[in-house]
Amino acid sequence: MPVFVVTGFLDAGKTTFLTQILEEEGFSEEDKTLIIMCEEGEAEYDEKTLSELNIDVVSVDSQEDFTPEFLADCARIYKPECIFIEYNGMWKTQDLFDMKLPKGWFFNQVVTIVDGSTFDVYLNNMRSLMMDIFAQSELVIFNRCDEDMPLNSYRRSIKAVNRRAQVIFEDEDGEMIPLTIDEMPFDVNADVIKVEDEDFGLWYIDALDNKDKYDGKTVEFKGKIYKSKDFPDGYFVPGRHAMTCCADDIRFIGFVCKTTHGDALKTNHWVDVTAKIRYEYFPAYHGEGPVLYLKHAVSAPKPEEELVYFN
Repeated sequence: MPVFVVTGFLDAGKTTFLTQILEEEGFSEEDKTLIIMCEEGEAEYDEKTLSELNIDVVSVDSQEDFTPEFLADCARIYKPECIFIEYNGMWKTQDLFDMKLPKGWFFNQVVTIVDGSTFDVYLNNMRSLMMDIFAQSELVIFNRCDEDMPLNSYRRSIKAVNRRAQVIFEDEDGEMIPLTIDEMPFDVNADVIKVEDEDFGLWYIDALDNKDKYDGKTVEFKGKIYKSKDFPDGYFVPGRHAMTCCADDIRFIGFVCKTTHGDALKTNHWVDVTAKIRYEYFPAYHGEGPVLYLKHAVSAPKPEEELVYFN
């Protein structure tokens, strides 16, 4: 019994999104579906449509009432075969995933709905809460956008905390807005792509999703060495600490790098790295991603600014 989580702040468009999904042609009317609403906004479900599609709706008003016992009651009373949770964006998303689900229920997908017209306000005032939501999401949909908004910047903010999230932008009419590719401050067609200290974050985000641009290319940058006991022998990460939200949310970012001289590389040392980029499966990525093949690593002084900032 798959559980689909649709989250976001009040009036972001969660109910409208779910209504569109449920009314799509091909949605099975034979599967008994349950929607658990954790807040009520301006949009409402049409009772006739719910009845025709064999959908039950139950509401929960407070996070204190949203308990494993409540979910167990939902499973017993409604006996759903598919569950949608319209989750309150003001509640910590991690609390939901730490909760014990009824037998047979499993989290299938997390979709976050964002009102593009108010995103900056929420980001400036509740950045930590928003980043908690984005970190759990497979799909982030910005609605009510226009092309004058800094959409690439919004996308970078999300990719910094969740590289696997798909990010989509829609205008007022629900039409998708294609993103123009940011012009990079380095030459991606050079024999060696030289990434300056202040451009590491831009390159990191760009390389995540642009295999065609970087696969087989050679890159040069300065990074701090990180080694993990979970990596196979000969692998390390030359990267940077990045601030995605506030001082409490600083984390290390970078791509795995393969070398035959791993013993000579010491954790926390700074090096100038020259490496070839390949896109391959690696366990830490849970899929395919950039894997660096080291050509040279030379000891280097730490940069004037060690942190990478995403905004």
